[in-house]
Amino acid sequence: MYKQAMVIGKFYPPHAGHAHLVTTAAAQAERVAVLVLGARFESISVEDRASWLAEEFEGVDGVEVIGMRNDCPEDYHSDEIWKAQTELMRLALKSHGITSVDAVFSSEEYGNQLARVFNAEHVLVDPSRSTYPISGTQCRDDLGAAWPCIIRPARQEMATRIIVVGAESTGTTTLAKALTGHYRPRFPRLADVPEFGREYTYTKFEELSARTPDATLQNMVWTAQDFGLIGARQTEMENAAADACPLVIADTDALATTLWERFYLGEGSFGSYHAADVLPRRDVYLITDHEGVEFEDDGWREGEHRRAEMTEWFKETLTEEGHSWILVTGDHDRRMKTAVGIIDLILAQRSSLISPPWATRTVLEGATA
Repeated sequence: MYKQAMVIGKFYPPHAGHAHLVTTAAAQAERVAVLVLGARFESISVEDRASWLAEEFEGVDGVEVIGMRNDCPEDYHSDEIWKAQTELMRLALKSHGITSVDAVFSSEEYGNQLARVFNAEHVLVDPSRSTYPISGTQCRDDLGAAWPCIIRPARQEMATRIIVVGAESTGTTTLAKALTGHYRPRFPRLADVPEFGREYTYTKFEELSARTPDATLQNMVWTAQDFGLIGARQTEMENAAADACPLVIADTDALATTLWERFYLGEGSFGSYHAADVLPRRDVYLITDHEGVEFEDDGWREGEHRRAEMTEWFKETLTEEGHSWILVTGDHDRRMKTAVGIIDLILAQRSSLISPPWATRTVLEGATA
């Protein structure tokens, strides 16, 4: 066993090949310093990359992730630039109490030169990339195709999340399903994220009917615990969709669950609020307007006369929480045009951020990028 190993890279973004490299080092060393180098010219911050890797290896003994800004220019033939690069690494390690390294794990031939700088042994890991044929460049060039190879904490944060919410019978589910169908040809792994509260209602009513055959919806008794379960499960479904695809389109979320809890149980019930407190990052909420939409009573709805109030609640809450939201109005075609317009812009921006044309490559990029 080595005493102190080092793994360096940009991890832009961190993927399965990186994870394999770190795991290999952790199996052969008592301690592993994972040094994440990120430049100001790159769109994903070094802090985010380091945070994702730390989460990925949480609980793995001896693995320490260290983020370090590295704006040093590249020059493959300059001893001066090489020294500037390695001094950044040395000081990053020193700032965390690491003053010596006895093994450098990498998948690159430059690892030999780097190991000599640190008077360490170079351990070459899968240089042919046969175990995980993926690179940071491939991830940035085609995020959708590379998505399964990106580590889970990064997928959760990088996914574009579109949340559709609204009062009863305002076209929320219709819009969410139509958007999912629209984008699935582009994102084949795009999953449906339905409203779990409706499924839960069906189950709850079946259980009530088994006990009381002549029961009606009005006989159902809702509790704070019910809404806590609904909110937590809704987020689980959303996160599962983010694991599968870089685009998530969800029919409601845990924040909306808090409003339905308020609707049924009043202002003093907070069963679902913990789920709302741990919401994943959102890109935009689409609120389906009640105006101009005829109420359709499917036998499970009870809020016809409170649709205007609920719509206002959504606007107020999303504003208070600082979320981006858009009220979608008009007929279905008009709503789709509005929704697709903003989603396309968000996706285009996200794509340009992941692989900006002006981003520079550092001297140590290689396959650890």
